[in-house]
Amino acid sequence: MIAHRLYRALPRNYRLRLVNLLPPHRRLWLVRRLTRLGGRRTSAPIGSVVPARDAGTTVHATVSDNASPASALLRNLNAVVAALETAGIDYFCFRHADELRSAVGVAAADRDRTIALLHSAPELRGATVEQGDLTETEFRVRRGGKRAVRVYFPVTDPHATTVLGAGVACEIEFWRRIKGVGGAPDMIVTPRRNAVASELPAVAESVRADASTLLPLLPHGSGTTTYRSRPEYAGTPSDSVTFPIDVVYTWVDGSDPDWMHRKNAALAQIGRAQINEIAANSSRFTSRDELRYSLRSIVSFAPWVRRIFLVTDDQLPPWLDESHGMVTVVSHRELFGATGKLPTFNSHAIESRLHHINGLAEHFIYFNDDMFLGRPLRASKFFHGNGIAKFFPSSAQLAAGPPTVYDAPVTAAGKNNRSHIEERFRRTITQKMQHVPYALQKSVLQEIEDKLPDEVLQTAAHQFRHPGDLSIPSSLQHYWAYHTRRAVPGTIKYTYADLAHPSTPVQLAFLLARRHCDVFCLNDTESAEVALAEQAAMLADFLPRYFPFRAPFELSDVDTERLAGLSASEIAQRRGIGATVTGLTIPEQSRRTPAPGAIRA
Repeated sequence: MIAHRLYRALPRNYRLRLVNLLPPHRRLWLVRRLTRLGGRRTSAPIGSVVPARDAGTTVHATVSDNASPASALLRNLNAVVAALETAGIDYFCFRHADELRSAVGVAAADRDRTIALLHSAPELRGATVEQGDLTETEFRVRRGGKRAVRVYFPVTDPHATTVLGAGVACEIEFWRRIKGVGGAPDMIVTPRRNAVASELPAVAESVRADASTLLPLLPHGSGTTTYRSRPEYAGTPSDSVTFPIDVVYTWVDGSDPDWMHRKNAALAQIGRAQINEIAANSSRFTSRDELRYSLRSIVSFAPWVRRIFLVTDDQLPPWLDESHGMVTVVSHRELFGATGKLPTFNSHAIESRLHHINGLAEHFIYFNDDMFLGRPLRASKFFHGNGIAKFFPSSAQLAAGPPTVYDAPVTAAGKNNRSHIEERFRRTITQKMQHVPYALQKSVLQEIEDKLPDEVLQTAAHQFRHPGDLSIPSSLQHYWAYHTRRAVPGTIKYTYADLAHPSTPVQLAFLLARRHCDVFCLNDTESAEVALAEQAAMLADFLPRYFPFRAPFELSDVDTERLAGLSASEIAQRRGIGATVTGLTIPEQSRRTPAPGAIRA
């Protein structure tokens, strides 16, 4: 504790000097031990109520292991609406200014009655009720505040590191009635600006509005839940994303003995000397169970996603319930068919076939499992309401000159992309893309394959990354779509952490405390073996704290434990996925112990 406080008290440049005094393999070890992550040390029982910190305030939160911002949003809104209807207080639901909270309008004349109700209604037993005043964007808690009240049921995880509280509250605003002048109708006025209209006719027809119209975080047009509203708030806004959006992951368990056998056989056949060292580096296939937490980030922060497709080499992680309707496992054999050469260990090759996934939506987002959503996001972060995609250029520049065998594979692919954009559109590209989720369109990917059939097929045929590859979904598709008026540059708040860097524990602690990024990436392109255990321990601390709530397609801990001793290939075979492994006996001592990992793009 004393060492931790002394370390944090030092200026940042002195911290770095201190760390650099150690050998490289001990730097991460030291910083990890001097950096503390928040949360309780012991696990609280599900359903218990524990103190937790929510935006600097201590609240009493109910412990859950499967909550989400969307479920908390709906619970808070439903409880408020039920209480108002039971008491016969007139109200209407409308779209909140920040669009990630729910909002209910009540006449200012009913303020005192409403506040009394909120503190006594059976529907709100256990809820936090706070009076306050409003700014343009914020609710400020103040005893006796007369402009608004917010209501929420605080929920936390067993270690109290994540709290769903004020950030997903239902806010009741008290609207003033203004007498019309010169025969004009009376109006009601909101105490602050909202997303649609701040002044309305006092008398209007009551209508029912779909939940997704009032809460843009939800999937559009589910139709299962509607709320009393006003005509002004019931229409679909022009910027709303109303089309389905899917998510695609590529994944491999690099510790699987069956997979390693296939990889070594392919290397022996091709000749290791012909493969760029980076293309075969084991760190590209190493992971620490990131897939589980990346998928949790989708469920928590993008509930508008329709389906998730997991592309694998006939492998399954032990915790995944592949029979769940939200997740579809896609085999490389199914994806490639008679195209390319299998088995493949080339992410560029796999990515060149993503648009051939059966049942995939026209609009989809491609994730590596080292990418995570960091907070609730609307679908419009990735696509405009008219279907145009967004891409996120990096400040990093493409290397000059033609591709060579000495280039890193990703550099060579970027140069190949550039030559095709120059040839077809007479434009030169200079920037790489940020390593964030990629918004893609099937029709654009198919057009690239139709216009560049030889190059796409050659990429699919390379078993390892090759100087002739195209990097299609991570770069070429975005520039192609831009020059054919189907994509535009966007902005996204993003951070990147190199797991091998000694400053990363501090970076992750800051990220956990602030939760201020739309997306973040936890990547390790090359590490010494001595650092891998420290990296695994660091992520084992961080990821369960940031994403503590289970996804609906995760198996129970008991079922997961039963499968934990099997390789990913054996699990898939047991579930009826993939071909039978032949010609390989797996010694008991070599069976799977590390967590599964991802193909690095």
